[in-house]
Amino acid sequence: MSKAITSLVSKAPTLAKGFLDSSRPKLNTFLKYARVELAPPKPSEFPQVLQGFNSLMNSARTGSWKKIPVREAWLNTLIALEISFCFFIGECIGKGTIIAYQV
Repeated sequence: MSKAITSLVSKAPTLAKGFLDSSRPKLNTFLKYARVELAPPKPSEFPQVLQGFNSLMNSARTGSWKKIPVREAWLNTLIALEISFCFFIGECIGKGTIIAYQV
């Protein structure tokens, strides 16, 4: 048992370096996209947000949402589910329990 632990401890720096070297390109790619996608909207982007919201309301009013392709409807459903799951998981983390608030 002690030989196994000793060999593992002696290999740890090499394994850690290999892990860091292999994960660095993926981390850089993630950070590149996270800076763009996870940033809040800038004041110059508010007209685009309003235009998107108005087109959403217009499609709800006229019924043109019924004419979107099945693939796009499926993607919209998955996005809505992802947002709701993230909300519910955040609520569970925030309250500290799954069932109810602790009072």
